[in-house]
Amino acid sequence: MAQFTLIGSGFGGLTAVRELRRRAPDAEIRLVAPKPEFIYYPSLIWVPTGLRQGEELRIDLRDFFQRQRVEFVADTVQSINAQGQVELESGASLQQDALIIAAGGRGLRKLPGIEHSLAICDGIETAQQIRERLQSMAGGKIAFGFAGNPQEPGAVRGGPIFELLFGIDTYLRRQGNREKFTLTFFNPMREPGNRLGVDAVAGLLAEMEKRQIRTHLGHKITGFDAQQVHTEGGDIDADLILFMPGMTGPAFAANSALPLSAGGFLQADNHCQVPGLPGVYVVGDAASYGDSPDWLPKQGHSADLQAKTAVHNALRHVQGQAADQSFRQELICIVDSLDGGNLVFRNPNTARVVPGSWWHLAKRAFEWRYLAPYRPRSAG
Repeated sequence: MAQFTLIGSGFGGLTAVRELRRRAPDAEIRLVAPKPEFIYYPSLIWVPTGLRQGEELRIDLRDFFQRQRVEFVADTVQSINAQGQVELESGASLQQDALIIAAGGRGLRKLPGIEHSLAICDGIETAQQIRERLQSMAGGKIAFGFAGNPQEPGAVRGGPIFELLFGIDTYLRRQGNREKFTLTFFNPMREPGNRLGVDAVAGLLAEMEKRQIRTHLGHKITGFDAQQVHTEGGDIDADLILFMPGMTGPAFAANSALPLSAGGFLQADNHCQVPGLPGVYVVGDAASYGDSPDWLPKQGHSADLQAKTAVHNALRHVQGQAADQSFRQELICIVDSLDGGNLVFRNPNTARVVPGSWWHLAKRAFEWRYLAPYRPRSAG
């Protein structure tokens, strides 16, 4: 009976659990994460404006693990050696027939004064802090921005900032006090969001102009203080700074024998396999896929696609067969604005943007459908 170890209880890790159990009913599945919970990050954007309470997005996975016959290990990975052996903070060592790493990435917090900014993807507590700060403001200046990893330009997550920007604008208009606030979007690129496609960039900038949102583009960010964003093109006054830094790989990557990309991510090929380590796979935000296009996103949908590919190839590995499946290269997301949004789709052949007032409701419906398999079931 083959044994699989999964690291991480996010999108990639949980999709890998379901896919493994579906395709290998008798497999032994072990999952390592600090807590048996799943945070649904895409809906954190709604916490600052009150559409969601943070705890609604924290899913207790104990019932799901029991139903899927998963051995849950509450621990933190310290390192992984060249044989794929996993060393844990507790001192335990794990060996397995195949290892799937879905540990996620981390924000780069190197800019001076970055502690004066709040990053929505830091989690529930930060999202609630943004809400408290917003509620305490009768007016003022709010700056929204994101940046990349200088060593790996694709390691960027700008979508949540666009959604916060448009969502907070809509929220303030509904509150009747939008004219008391100055909203400014800043980014070191002249065409922010270009990974979404040319049409998407034009649409995002046009929407900002329509909503009277100021822009400060094409200037390197040099730091922050409590009242300003500092850039090489001048300072931006701000009473509240909402900023998503560039990303890097998981903390244990630097301590491990796995090959790393220039930006600190675990290297993998398009089979999701770590080069030189048979039976070790990486999916989602922890990975850097060298053969993939630079627009390939760090998002849950990609992690799901990669997890299914990793499971397929891991099952072939334990059967003594070579990997034969590559993951689908695809970007799909809804850039929400509370009062509507845009569906953005991109693959190697096409890039499309479809605006519509219905996309907000579609995003809420998708949240319900996606979380249904993971929510605890009633005893009855």
